[in-house]
Amino acid sequence: MPKLRRLILLLLLAGGMWYIYGDTFEEAGIQGVYEEIKTDINEIREDPEVRRAINAISLEVESLFDKLTGEDENGIDTKEQTTVEKPELNAPSDQSFSVYNIEIGDSRASVEEQAGSPKRSSLNEYGVNWVTYHENYHNFFMVAYNDKDQVAGLYTNQDLVSSKSSITIGSQQDAVRSAMPEQETSIRKGLTRYQVQNKGEYDLFKIDGSYVTVFYDQHEDNTVTAVQIISEDLEEEKKGFFGEPSASLKEGFEAQLFDLTNAARVEHGLGVLSFDKAVQATARDHSKDMAVNNYFSHTNKEGQSPFDRMTEDGIAYRTAGENLAAGQSSSIFAHEGLMNSLGHRENILHPAFESLAVGVAFNDDAQPYYTENFLAK
Repeated sequence: MPKLRRLILLLLLAGGMWYIYGDTFEEAGIQGVYEEIKTDINEIREDPEVRRAINAISLEVESLFDKLTGEDENGIDTKEQTTVEKPELNAPSDQSFSVYNIEIGDSRASVEEQAGSPKRSSLNEYGVNWVTYHENYHNFFMVAYNDKDQVAGLYTNQDLVSSKSSITIGSQQDAVRSAMPEQETSIRKGLTRYQVQNKGEYDLFKIDGSYVTVFYDQHEDNTVTAVQIISEDLEEEKKGFFGEPSASLKEGFEAQLFDLTNAARVEHGLGVLSFDKAVQATARDHSKDMAVNNYFSHTNKEGQSPFDRMTEDGIAYRTAGENLAAGQSSSIFAHEGLMNSLGHRENILHPAFESLAVGVAFNDDAQPYYTENFLAK
């Protein structure tokens, strides 16, 4: 395929050169064409708008080849239609909840005996990694391990939840609240107690020595859409509301939000988005700008829209969208909040979008800012 790509590009280049310089060649020969090309190159160097236009054309050509071959820039087959069998879910044996038949305290060896090798490992706000398991984002879940390689955290936004009280993905909020103990309204961190303020988007319960967060889809009649389980020991190791900012945590949040978005799309019967490295710089720059200059808006201080910023960075697209979040303690809470905001949800579940990049930055108070840029080329 690379040889075919180069051959087609050469043919396109030759045809383009003849279209532009054919008359000059007939009138002045090779030397005349050479002089005209030199003049054109100098003009391009001096004109940033021309440079942007050429960059945009180049991106469009690459996008055309990606569509023809079904591969993104990382070699991932975005056209593949994966058929994956869902595991048979059993009631948990020790804990009140399980994910993919995995419970808090299970060994990593037992997890990977069931689920296979992980797809990604990235730092989370607890100072450990979310280890991600899935098959092209089907049967998607994340596990956090403690220093003994035992499960200390679990999360899924797919139908992989079992419970002793028959709570599953799709259960009604009222049924959850009836079956569970009283909701937690705050979490203590040292001498500070942090209040839970969620506008009904999730409930926090303390049960079996773990904090269980049940997320609800407000656009699907307040049914359960995701579950996070964090052991009490792991929660106590996190000293503040936000994680400790670092380059690794930034990259972790970016990777997690990308994965969560694709897992949600697959759960809704949509295709997987490819990662767009070029537009990630645009997303990161906007998150950093908001964090440094203390604002939260799709329009920056220079009056530029997301589309202005993409154009300035030479990003070519047919259609595009942007999601923003700020103040959530993790990529999980950011994603679940975006799914309950209709406009942001439409971007996440837009069938025409083909690629996504995520950019994260922290302000001086360790608060993360999240930018998602969606594209179709």
